[in-house]
Amino acid sequence: MGYLNNQVITVDAILTNKGRELLAKNDGSFRITQFALADDEIDYTLYNPTHPSGSSFYGEAIQNMPLLEAFPIETQIMKYKLATLPRGTAKLPVLDLGYSAVTLNQGAALSITPQTLNYLGNTQTYETSGYSCTISDVRLMSTFNGVGINTTAATSTAATSTTTLGTNVSTTVIGSQINLRATTVNTLFGNNTQLSATITFVGLDSGARLTIPVTINKTNV
Repeated sequence: MGYLNNQVITVDAILTNKGRELLAKNDGSFRITQFALADDEIDYTLYNPTHPSGSSFYGEAIQNMPLLEAFPIETQIMKYKLATLPRGTAKLPVLDLGYSAVTLNQGAALSITPQTLNYLGNTQTYETSGYSCTISDVRLMSTFNGVGINTTAATSTAATSTTTLGTNVSTTVIGSQINLRATTVNTLFGNNTQLSATITFVGLDSGARLTIPVTINKTNV
């Protein structure tokens, strides 16, 4: 869903590719039960508290920014979701993965257990609903799954959806721990000695988000 313009309340609502897939089942099970809001297109650095025309114009540049129309690729929209935090919150929640980047040799395994900092008054905590994790190219992994969360969301088809993006395949899983094992398929490398992708983690309760690079080194497997 997206605003068609910022002068009147006119919105354009469409289903994502995953929504269209679910609707196509035509078994009466398709229901929209939740929604989220995001501000992907907003650049808050344009807020200008020194505007010569006064406080009514501090956000003028932001209000005049073009708005995104709705499009169906769910992995490329809603990247910056709005979250409701307790009144008096002084710091935004941020994710701590223990890694600023991941580098694995072929066949090597790694488990990542995210933690959320500055959330619900805690210095460090784990989120009840867990974390979603999206890898931009799942072909780099022989294992990519989430464990530790026993909920409908974590085990649903949507939670483990696969979307083709150009030549890459993006996959999302949910868990309190994310397990990775690098591919052993040499043909994926071609003439290269490394493969690269990104992994994006999102706290499902806090909305905190973090993306880190992933590199797979070719070895003689």
